[in-house]
Amino acid sequence: MILGLILAGGRSTRFGTDKALARLGGRTLLEIAYERLQAVCSEVAVSAPASGPAAAAAESLGALVLPDPFAAPRGPLSGVLAGLEWAQSRRAEILVTLPCDAPLLPADLESRLLAATESAVAAAARTPDGLQPLCAAWRVAMVRSLRSALADGLHPAAHQLLADAGAVEVVFDDAAAFLNVNTPDDLAEAERRWSKAAT
Repeated sequence: MILGLILAGGRSTRFGTDKALARLGGRTLLEIAYERLQAVCSEVAVSAPASGPAAAAAESLGALVLPDPFAAPRGPLSGVLAGLEWAQSRRAEILVTLPCDAPLLPADLESRLLAATESAVAAAARTPDGLQPLCAAWRVAMVRSLRSALADGLHPAAHQLLADAGAVEVVFDDAAAFLNVNTPDDLAEAERRWSKAAT
């Protein structure tokens, strides 16, 4: 079984409001990521603070909301750990993670990541701009090493943790497809590309 996790726990300080609720093409960024993962995953959860607007939006979609594990350091890997623990409890084999703020991802992203995990404990996307460690597929066995890496209360670099685990890097040539919507200007650029792709 394959489960999906949307990482929506960031503070959105540069965006000004919760970017998971920003709209693109008539849908929120959260909805775009949710629909992507629904197409390949048996269940989809959202990593977000339990009392925040992203959690409320996730619940309205019917998605489970996963807060970070107790005493975990702030950062996306704590969300991944919560997702892996959930996947383990559901007896799933693989967890696919996507950030909520990357709405233009390649159509074949999930299928290529999943294919790569056939021979590795994890797989992450790499573009000419570098590793995209949150666009990844994780075997549930990674829960042990991730729990250990976060046990001291420090948040390691995600790319380093993946490298130490022997994760496979799946190369995508179009770095623009991995645009992160961190600011209103980024959203405007995403809207321009979205509209161009739709014509």
